[in-house]
Amino acid sequence: MKVIITADHAGVTIRNEVKNLLEEKGIEYVDTGCEGTGSVDYPDYSLPAAERVANGEFDRAILICGTGIGMSIAANKVKGIRCALVHDVYSAKLTRQHNDSNVLAMGERVIGPGLAREIAEVWLDTEFDGGRHQNRLNKITAYEEK
Repeated sequence: MKVIITADHAGVTIRNEVKNLLEEKGIEYVDTGCEGTGSVDYPDYSLPAAERVANGEFDRAILICGTGIGMSIAANKVKGIRCALVHDVYSAKLTRQHNDSNVLAMGERVIGPGLAREIAEVWLDTEFDGGRHQNRLNKITAYEEK
């Protein structure tokens, strides 16, 4: 698995915690996040990361900003992206099992580094269930193709 991770100025701490997790798990990753806490625009980070997942360069992306909302909205504008904004472990698991999410967004101002690490680990380790859930994703893909 190849992961791209990025963050704006409000997600630096959690990004570093998740990078430690990726290293411990031996997952190949690229970090394209900003350095420092000076204000930047989240679309400048989320859109390129989402595009790199959509074009197959990376399998998944992890996006972090203050709330995760802006990053997730921007990422979901990219065709083929299923970005889930997650702040609890249960949702992290279900968004992989049922929605085959390929992008995870989290908010550093909403959750702390420990929970973010746990969410990322569950999200990375959980497989898509397929079956009836695939039929639902096919409907989303068909809509995107219109």
